[in-house]
Amino acid sequence: MTFALWLTIGGALLVLMALGGSMLSRMPVSTSMLYLLAGLAVGPWGLALAAPDLYDHTVLLEHLTEVVVLLSLFTSGMKMSVGLRDRRWFPPLRLALLSMAATVVLVTLAAVWWLGLPLGAAVLLGGILAPTDPVLATDVQVDNPTDRDQLRFALTGEGGLNDGTAFPVVMLGLGLLGAHEIGTLGWRWLAVDVLWATAAGLFIGAALGAGLGRFVLHLRHRHQEAVGYENFLALGLIGLAYGFAVLVQAYGFLAVFAAGLALRYTAQVATDAAASVRGGMPTAEDAVISAASLAIVEQAHVSTLPGHAERIAVDPRHGSAYMAHAVMSFNEQLDRIGEMVGVVVLGMLLWAVPWAPAAWWFVPLVLLAVRPLSVAMGLAGSRTSSRQRRLIAWFGIRGIGSLYYLSYALNHGLPAAHADSLVALTVAVVVSSIVLHGISVTPLMTRYRRRRRDHDHGGS
Repeated sequence: MTFALWLTIGGALLVLMALGGSMLSRMPVSTSMLYLLAGLAVGPWGLALAAPDLYDHTVLLEHLTEVVVLLSLFTSGMKMSVGLRDRRWFPPLRLALLSMAATVVLVTLAAVWWLGLPLGAAVLLGGILAPTDPVLATDVQVDNPTDRDQLRFALTGEGGLNDGTAFPVVMLGLGLLGAHEIGTLGWRWLAVDVLWATAAGLFIGAALGAGLGRFVLHLRHRHQEAVGYENFLALGLIGLAYGFAVLVQAYGFLAVFAAGLALRYTAQVATDAAASVRGGMPTAEDAVISAASLAIVEQAHVSTLPGHAERIAVDPRHGSAYMAHAVMSFNEQLDRIGEMVGVVVLGMLLWAVPWAPAAWWFVPLVLLAVRPLSVAMGLAGSRTSSRQRRLIAWFGIRGIGSLYYLSYALNHGLPAAHADSLVALTVAVVVSSIVLHGISVTPLMTRYRRRRRDHDHGGS
């Protein structure tokens, strides 16, 4: 398959999404489903334009999925502007810790009892399938930092956190298989892979996101410097957070999510501080140039008023909101492109997957039993409504994150005797999730929004 043909197919998909993306958002079809079909059409099950083998490209698949997940984690963090003391954090924290742990235990038990896998491989499979996916879950995440819906907030926070908190489980599984040093009675795993890697990752990301955000705002507000190039700022912060975290044996996924979260919160604090200093009622200018209307300002005014965006960027009243909006907008576009690339590649690889008959009962077990049970245990006693819990239980989307952990395991010592089983079961769950959640997300979320709107109007 020539480079020109790759560009043609990629360009056609991008143009198709540009022309029909808004229409797809109203139909029971997700963009990921179309990307999966495109990958199938290119591969041996379709036009046979390419026939990549999964086992021959595990390193490439690991790094590709790694980059896609990083972009999505940073975007997820940028969407959440509430402080850590806000009670809305309790559901996503419980989902990312308690529900994820319950998922690992349930998958491990099923894999040992009914699949006959050794404990190490079963734990590894649980770690691979435990995290929900921030890449494919865009339709159920918060729309913007002002979105306060508990359902969307919980799913966004869970996807951002548990792609990092699953790493200790993966390392434990590899350790039990003899592919990673965990120490006597697991002391090294607990000290390094759990406590140090988690705490250091969160600290590094938060420090870099908050520090860089404050420094950029200082340069803009005091010296009218460091204006523009928000795309460089986004990619630079992702690279710094991830790279530094990995260099000190911390979890880069957690660092990147924390960096996006800290950058957004820093901008929000600066915006609130400027508003409190200004005092009084919002002016007409404030209503036009606000965090919620920056996209309209950029599109409607920048082209007709040269220098208008630059003036907003250095304005102490609006510069912080402008910076956060510009960074998130750029990263969201990269996130969507990453989703396309990742799922198309998955579709191209399906022909080479060693499908296992056990997938017929294992996939329903994970999606219809394990996920609801783990959510019920994790959110027991929380303030989430029964309707929200049911939707959270259903939208435990598995995707690019699971593919990353699978390829990571293949490249870091997973014994060949268990590779086929883990590949078949993981890919089966991911593909089923793409199809089932892609079909159901639009009608379910539309119905949820309608009921929520009716409830709000009825209570007013």
